[in-house]
Amino acid sequence: MHSHPTPGWQHMSPPDVIAEERLAPRVYATTGLPLVGLTVGTDGAWSARFWPRIGPGQFQNKWCGTVRVVGSDFKVTFMNKIAHPPVFRDELSRTYSSWGKDKQALLARLRVGIIGAGSVGNLIGEALARMGIEDIILIDFDTVKRHNLDRMLHATVNDIGRLKVDVMADGLEAHATAGNFRVEALPFSVTEEKGYKAALDCDVLFSCVDRPWPRQALNVIAYAHLIPVIDGGINVGVTSSGKLRGADWRAHVASPDRPCLECLKQYDPANVSMERQGLLDDPTYVSGLPKEHFINRNENVFAFSMNAAGLQVLQFLTMAVQPGGISDTGQQTYHFVTGSMDHGELDQCKLGCPFPTFQGKGDHLEFQVTVKERKVDPKSSGGLGDEPRLS
Repeated sequence: MHSHPTPGWQHMSPPDVIAEERLAPRVYATTGLPLVGLTVGTDGAWSARFWPRIGPGQFQNKWCGTVRVVGSDFKVTFMNKIAHPPVFRDELSRTYSSWGKDKQALLARLRVGIIGAGSVGNLIGEALARMGIEDIILIDFDTVKRHNLDRMLHATVNDIGRLKVDVMADGLEAHATAGNFRVEALPFSVTEEKGYKAALDCDVLFSCVDRPWPRQALNVIAYAHLIPVIDGGINVGVTSSGKLRGADWRAHVASPDRPCLECLKQYDPANVSMERQGLLDDPTYVSGLPKEHFINRNENVFAFSMNAAGLQVLQFLTMAVQPGGISDTGQQTYHFVTGSMDHGELDQCKLGCPFPTFQGKGDHLEFQVTVKERKVDPKSSGGLGDEPRLS
C-alpha cells in the first residue's frame, strides 16, 4: 500500500511495477496467494491490482475494476476502463437530478445481489432497475405458488410453477432504465455453494429471506467478506378472531462497525440448527410447534411488503449517496398502528459476539454455513423470499 499525490484512480509508475513485481513471488511462496497492490490518491480514492502467477517465477498484474471501502462509511472507486461510467439517459434525468451525476455513476456501477425473490425482493428489484442500477443478481431456488400472487409484483396466474427468479428477471428487464442493464437469475439458495459464491461477487446484498439459515449465511458474508448486507423484516400480529393487532417492519445494514444480524435478533442460532437438520421443512415437526413460532406466522399483505422494501432501499441510498454527509441512520423500525418510527440504540455488536472477529477472513474463515446442494421439499414453504420476517 502506498500513496500518490494526485486524486482519483491511480495507475502505476515504473518504480511501482518493479517494487510489486519483486514482492509478488515472496508473497506467493509464503501464502500461496497473489500479492494485492493498493494505491490511494489525495481524495481518498483507492486503486488495486492482483499479481497472479502466470508461470514458474513469473507474475503479472491484473487490475481490479472496483475497490470498495466498507464500515460505518461506504466508498467505491472504479477503474473506468473496466467499470465503464454509465450513459446518462433521459429516462433517468429526474433520478440523478436528486443526488447528482457522480452519485448516479456510483449507484449504476454497483453489482447488487437480491437474496430472495418473493414479495419484498421483487419490489426492491423494481426500484433498483428503475433507478438505473446496471447489474443485478437474483438468488432464490423457490417457485411461484398461488398464495404468492397477492404480493409478488411480477407474477401472474400463468407464472405458477415457474422459478421466482425467472419471473422477477423478466419483469426487471422490461422496466429497467439503464442502457446496458444486466440481470442474472440463479435458482439456488444462498446456503448452497453456488448461491453463496454468486453472492460473494456483489458489492451490496439485499437480504429478503424468511429463514434463519440464509440470514446466518448473509451475516457471515457481511463480515468475513466485507460485503454490506441490507436486511429487513415484517412482523404482523393477528388476534384469535382474525383481526389485525399490529404490524411492524424494520430495516438495517449489517457491515463492519455496525451491529450484526444475530445481535439485532434477526435470527436465532438454535433455529439455524433446526433448519439445517431439515426440521423446519418437516410437516410433522412444524405441526407440533406453537402458533406464535416464526415458521407458523404467514400473515402479510402487499402494502406491508411495499413499505418494508422501501425502508430497505432508503437504507441502501443513505449508505451509498450519503445525503448531508450522513451514511448511517442506524436501525429503523416502523409501527403501522401508531404511525411511529423507532431508531435502534445498538451501535455495534454485543460484547462477546464472534462476528467482528470474522472481519476480512474470507475463505479462510473456519465457519461452515453452506452445503453443496440444499434439498427442500417443493411442497413445503421453504423459499427464501416469501415474507422476510422481523423478530
